[in-house]
Amino acid sequence: MIKKTNPTSPGRRFTTYHDFKQVLTTDEPYKPLTVIKKPKAGRNNQGKITVRFRCGGHKKRIRIIDFKRDKDNIPAVVKTIEYDPNRSAWISLVEYADGEKRYILAPEGIKVGDTIMSGEDVEIKIGNCLPLGSIPVGTFIHNIELYPGRGGQLARAAGSVAQLIGKEGDYGIVRLPSGEIRKINLKCRATIGRVSNPDHSNIVIGKAGRNIHKGWRPHVRGSCMNVVDHPHGGGEGRTHPGRPSVTPWGKPTVGYKTRKKKKPSNRFIISRRSKK
Repeated sequence: MIKKTNPTSPGRRFTTYHDFKQVLTTDEPYKPLTVIKKPKAGRNNQGKITVRFRCGGHKKRIRIIDFKRDKDNIPAVVKTIEYDPNRSAWISLVEYADGEKRYILAPEGIKVGDTIMSGEDVEIKIGNCLPLGSIPVGTFIHNIELYPGRGGQLARAAGSVAQLIGKEGDYGIVRLPSGEIRKINLKCRATIGRVSNPDHSNIVIGKAGRNIHKGWRPHVRGSCMNVVDHPHGGGEGRTHPGRPSVTPWGKPTVGYKTRKKKKPSNRFIISRRSKK
């Protein structure tokens, strides 16, 4: 659920927040599954800025998420539903029958006390993890592996959901949240259901300070800069750049290919993502 703030200032007039009390069950993480996140602020090991418009942000701890879901045929009980400052989705702490605890991405609709499992022959229900070969065609899935055993890499953001729309030989045909349709090996695993927190995209930041807390500095337009700082800079008042859009270092920003020539993954793509 989303709540609004009183318009006590221009920055708070349109600001919205999550009402965490209605969704989350605890505000303290399970410490053994967390590590300290050291702020980089966009700098490399020499202290030079390699990524612009980043800052330290608020102090965080990284939650160690189990994207592989490789603890097969052992039931796990959902203990908590928690906030994770490092991602847009909620996370859940689950405890397996042998006593081990792990964090997983919380699917939408999961509740404390529910039981989930991983394996090839487990039930098709929300939160269970299976290979694509064991999932019926038409099922909605998330946290999808690209390579068997590597862990989920696709459809992990808040509200994301993909669909298994067919099977062909050793590959399943999956429609991704972007609209792209691609082949994925049937040995790759996926979790049943949709990722939690679908209202994330409806949150209005409202003011720059909230992005500062997330580690994002204000992004300045090149046309607002001086000539020495950007190719679009300079001039009296607001002026057009007089040339196609470029980066501060003169590289084209529209239509310029930056993809490296690695192993081609295009052969698995059936249909490109829809243009919006």
